Amino acid sequence: MAIIAVLMSVAIPIYSRSIQRAKESVLKNNLFTLRTVIDEYTYDKQKAPQSLQDLVSDGYLRQVPVDPMTQSADTWKVIMEDASNTVSQSEPGIFDVRSGSDKTSLEGSPYSDW
Repeated sequence: MAIIAVLMSVAIPIYSRSIQRAKESVLKNNLFTLRTVIDEYTYDKQKAPQSLQDLVSDGYLRQVPVDPMTQSADTWKVIMEDASNTVSQSEPGIFDVRSGSDKTSLEGSPYSDW
């Protein structure tokens, strides 16, 4: 019994870290995809999208990806572009997107800074 308890006490932290690393990998991939699609939309339409749903309705994405840290597609933190730097200065749109999570990564940086 003692041997099993020792093995479990070693295996559980390793397992939870591997799950966390997998979520971080998915987050990085989703952020890369969203940022690439926002850039493509902006170049094609000559204006930035007003919401992430615009990317779906115009066929750039099938659906807005889920933020793996918050388990929701509605918690992405969108960063709007500065109105003075926009092509059409009347409609500033999405410039960047970040995770809506307030947690920190295994590296120690907040997910909302990625």
